[in-house]
Amino acid sequence: MSATPSPRTEPMAQDQLFRLLVHGVVDYAIFMLTPDGTVNSWNAGAQRIKGYQESEIIGQHFSRFYREKERLAGDPERALATALREGRYESEGWRVRKDGTEFWANAVLDVLHDPEGRFIGYAKVTRDLTERRIAREALDASEQRFRLLVQGVTDYAIYMLDPDGIISNWNYGAQRIKGYPEADVIGTHFSRFYTEEDRAAGEPRRALDIAASTGKYEREGWRVRRDGTRFMASVLIQPIRDERNQLVGFSKITRDITEKRKAEEQLEKARVRLAHAQRLEAIGKLTGGVAHDFNNALQIIGGNLQLLQPRVEGDEQARRHLALAQEGVERGTRLSSQLLAFARRQPLQPRVTNLARLMRAIDALLRRALGDSISIHTHVADDLWNTLVDPSQLENVILNIALNSRDAMGGDGQLTIELGNAMLAGEPLVGASDVVPGDYVMLAITDTGCGMSPEVLDRVFEPFYTTKAEGEGTGLGLSMAYGFVQQSGGQIKIYSEPGHGTTVRIYLPRSLEQEEEAPARSSGPVVGGDETVLVVEDDPRVQLTVVEMLAGLGYRVLKADDAQAALSIIRSGLPVDLMFTDVVMPGPLRSTDMVRQARRHQPTMAVLFTSGYTQNAIVHGGRLDPGIELLSKPYRREDLARKVREMLSARAERVRAEAADKRRILVVDDNDDLRLTVCQLLEALGYAPHGVGSAEAALEELRGGEYGVLLTDVMLPGMSGIELARLARGQMPSLRLIIASGAEEARAAGAALQARLLRKPFDLSALQAALAP
Repeated sequence: MSATPSPRTEPMAQDQLFRLLVHGVVDYAIFMLTPDGTVNSWNAGAQRIKGYQESEIIGQHFSRFYREKERLAGDPERALATALREGRYESEGWRVRKDGTEFWANAVLDVLHDPEGRFIGYAKVTRDLTERRIAREALDASEQRFRLLVQGVTDYAIYMLDPDGIISNWNYGAQRIKGYPEADVIGTHFSRFYTEEDRAAGEPRRALDIAASTGKYEREGWRVRRDGTRFMASVLIQPIRDERNQLVGFSKITRDITEKRKAEEQLEKARVRLAHAQRLEAIGKLTGGVAHDFNNALQIIGGNLQLLQPRVEGDEQARRHLALAQEGVERGTRLSSQLLAFARRQPLQPRVTNLARLMRAIDALLRRALGDSISIHTHVADDLWNTLVDPSQLENVILNIALNSRDAMGGDGQLTIELGNAMLAGEPLVGASDVVPGDYVMLAITDTGCGMSPEVLDRVFEPFYTTKAEGEGTGLGLSMAYGFVQQSGGQIKIYSEPGHGTTVRIYLPRSLEQEEEAPARSSGPVVGGDETVLVVEDDPRVQLTVVEMLAGLGYRVLKADDAQAALSIIRSGLPVDLMFTDVVMPGPLRSTDMVRQARRHQPTMAVLFTSGYTQNAIVHGGRLDPGIELLSKPYRREDLARKVREMLSARAERVRAEAADKRRILVVDDNDDLRLTVCQLLEALGYAPHGVGSAEAALEELRGGEYGVLLTDVMLPGMSGIELARLARGQMPSLRLIIASGAEEARAAGAALQARLLRKPFDLSALQAALAP
């Protein structure tokens, strides 16, 4: 017979089990408080979390678990009062362990009543949530940093869409790029940023569908800002899914690549221009090299034809054949000149020119060349600027362009020539490198002809390229214009459309200087002379032809095959009146260096260069170097004769002037009688003296006139004669100095200035000795 448990002992067992349960919980602090907040029970969880043994805490007020500032603020009492009033109080906050460390606690206070309903205290359950708090703070900090990161990005529009495309957030970059503040776009559909045509085509919906199905949508296209302007956008849309892989929205990143696209387009245009310029440069080098050999050949042929001319006098048939041959040489010369112009290797002789006057000068020539069926209209801007240009070469360019226009109009139409001032800011022009910003004089030539296609425009400056029938054009007119304008520091641009005519615009740099008068052209009969001419030419056939031409004019002719041989003749002391030398010479010594060394030995010698291809030896910046005289190959006997005679006559005049200057002497002495006496002695010796009484007057005289000798006393009023000599030497390095003095200390000062000392008193013979070379 089994025992039956007593009804009185069963509840006691249940209370015991409950106490065991409460005391066994270690993750929660569970304890009781009396109505005034005194701890009167304590479980294992409370001991683990708060650090107090049961014996240490029973009978203590629960406020000791609060931090001091919360105790002073009355938080413990407020918690008890709230729980008593509402039946329950829950809070989270920092609490303090026995060892003084703090932890984040979740605390619940429940009011306790006995079976009769009397209030007997509180049940308090506390959980340590420090790790959760730290994790949450870390998450909050991470999210905050991410928000700051996204909001701080200004070069990208970063925002989110819901699954239907409604905008749910908005960063500052989106506001900057698209122009909308956040309040204006949140809750609106992202399709508002698309162009009207893209919206009509369903592009926004298609973008979301592609992103959702493939994981990404990436495109470039036009988008619209708030103000209606368009920008080129790089767009990336990616889907956002939850842990169940359900679509919850989209992330959208947009970048404004308008400037990048423009830069890429400009880079591509620059690449095309560079390739075009390189192609033209390569062709230019080739044609320039060919022109050099071609000009030498033409020089030999043309020179020998001219040497033959006197021998065929009286033979009409031979003269006719000779004339045809010479005409062929002249045609070849023009062709070679055009090739050099395209290659930018022709030696230009620019001068400050007003294009209005140039156009008036060639107006009659243009009208004769174009014929009566072409009407010419010229428009010139008021106050047209001057430009630095070779006028004769520019005349050729204008004539060539006008003849092309005549052919394009079929001999019947209107040609308009416009002259004006222009300011260019760097816009690239066809067939040229980037424009140097500045002021230019613009010459525009417009016809009413058939126009050109883009394919023809792309090749229009290439030499020998022509759309004319075979035999009707060389294809060098526009290529010559291109090379000449480039070499002159200008730019050229062609506008044309099929059926709408063509406009050629030439821009030449403005000159602020006054217009120069054209030099007088040599004319009259061909004359020679008896001076000595040194011919320096490496091509024996050209050399023989030139030597015979000069000898036939009466000159004494010396010849040298290269620069070293020429220098040997110069150093021998044999006087040379003129050196006639090719620019391009074999060997290590350049022709310009040869001339520089030769003039050290014979400073009065005139130098005339000749070449069929100048390279960069005597032409820099598109023009002849200062003081350089050039006779381009091929040249006629008459051209050679006139140029040589012109230079030798100029040399003779220069030598006479220098000799006269050397005989002019400035005498400086404050003693009037002595100064007059010295001047009389100098006149007796054949010199031309001029006397002044002070150093200051002497310096003023030296600034206004040419003197070969300064003869000065040392003791002068104001500035001394030694100081005068020093200043005069700095002003005129070639001035000879003579110091007249009886003082021995003047010798050292004179020696330092490379001056001769004339000891006072001196007689005529001593004065003559001081003046001796």
